[in-house]
Amino acid sequence: MSQSPSVQQLDTLPGLPAEARFDFLVRSVLDNEQVWTLRGDAGTVLMSCDGDDCLPIWPHAEFARQWISGDWADCEPLAIDLAAWMERWLPGLQEDGVALAVFPGKKEEGVVLEPLEFLDVLAGSQD
Repeated sequence: MSQSPSVQQLDTLPGLPAEARFDFLVRSVLDNEQVWTLRGDAGTVLMSCDGDDCLPIWPHAEFARQWISGDWADCEPLAIDLAAWMERWLPGLQEDGVALAVFPGKKEEGVVLEPLEFLDVLAGSQD
């Protein structure tokens, strides 16, 4: 079911432009039926995106694992089933005012969007 990224993908994808990483994540999430984030002792991690709280998400555990260091040294990748992601997580994050940082790159840049916008992208891509 879930195909791990190659060594080459692990090296090159985080350096691609934000839109390319976004597209890769959407395809991967739909193909593998899961999304990845990080969870530590205090719960799922959040990062600041222009002053707003954002939940970082990745297409595979290996990409999330690349971020485990510093303040996130106690973290481990957390897989979220696609159905739970769409039915519970995205509406809950929207309600809590937490945006998504989609597949942040090497310099922490990436596509940031509201959870319900991402839900629309996923639903539209399933057609």
